[in-house]
Amino acid sequence: MKTKLGLLYGGKSAEHKVSLQTAFAVIKALNLEKFEVYPIYINTQGQWIKGPQLVEPAKDVKELEFSNGNELSPMALASTLFQSEKNDAQLDVIFPLLHGPNGEDGTVQGLLELLNLPYVGNGVLASAAGMDKVVMKNIFAQAGLAQVNYVAFIRSEWEKAKTDAYQTVENELGYPCFVKPANLGSSVGISKCTNRAELEAAFAEAFQFDRKVIIEEGVIAREVEVAVLGNDEPQCSVAGEIVPKKDFYDYKAKYEDESTVLIIPADIKKEEYAQIQETAIKAFKALDCSGLVRADFFLTKDGKALINEVNTMPGFTPVSMFPLLWKETGLDYPSLIERLVSLAIERHAEKQRIKYTV
Repeated sequence: MKTKLGLLYGGKSAEHKVSLQTAFAVIKALNLEKFEVYPIYINTQGQWIKGPQLVEPAKDVKELEFSNGNELSPMALASTLFQSEKNDAQLDVIFPLLHGPNGEDGTVQGLLELLNLPYVGNGVLASAAGMDKVVMKNIFAQAGLAQVNYVAFIRSEWEKAKTDAYQTVENELGYPCFVKPANLGSSVGISKCTNRAELEAAFAEAFQFDRKVIIEEGVIAREVEVAVLGNDEPQCSVAGEIVPKKDFYDYKAKYEDESTVLIIPADIKKEEYAQIQETAIKAFKALDCSGLVRADFFLTKDGKALINEVNTMPGFTPVSMFPLLWKETGLDYPSLIERLVSLAIERHAEKQRIKYTV
């Protein structure tokens, strides 16, 4: 019997286009002999539109942007959205291919929890904490994980005392530093600053995308990443290194500039990989992650691995780092998707063991 798989993608987010690319890649890779695939598109206005069952892979990303179909209000979601074509059976598992706020941040995961549906990836807590870089780094600090120094501000306190905010950054971090929206991925809204003028512009840029920003100390280091897969017993892939031609791995470098070099496996020492692997798994467990994360590190010249962040829904096209790392480890893209679906069902079954009555 085929697994009824709902693909949830798009979203009211600055990473909407990234999500579409991810969904397109997953659909092309899915074995339709094993899965009944139902696309569920969230447009940029936040409307949810359920398309018909896919009988063949989409030929173009634009085919996934439904302008009509079964449009649903939030009140109708539970009764009709997550059912199969004839509305006579609930879907077996949902794959949220959403990046950024209103998708990767625990909001959709909360809905799926309420509906008691199996879904791929991290739960509410891990998704929310992993999306908010300030909360994530605070948890890492509590877990004793080595990371760069950082400070954070919310928009209202910055607007009341901008000069004080800039002075705090200069006193505690110095230059260079990086200003980032706290709740966004894909390197959207990130700026590198080497002086006060750039810092002022970076604050204004980052606050366009979030009410909270984080500023991190700049370090001279290599950018190394590992992919983590699993539930209670997570495993790490080989390590990969990112060598951007620009100052840092920004949105254009990730999705538009083909000059960025990905070195897989990374040329690092065994003890450096062991340190990265151990820290990645500790970070995974500290956030109570499940399914998948990509863990990003700075590797200094003296061999110290500083965790930068984890991404609870990393880029997931065949040329994204997460699938490439697993391909090099021995798990190809279609098999990786099937493994994630299996982990989702496994985790859901484990949750059903919880007792809800006294």
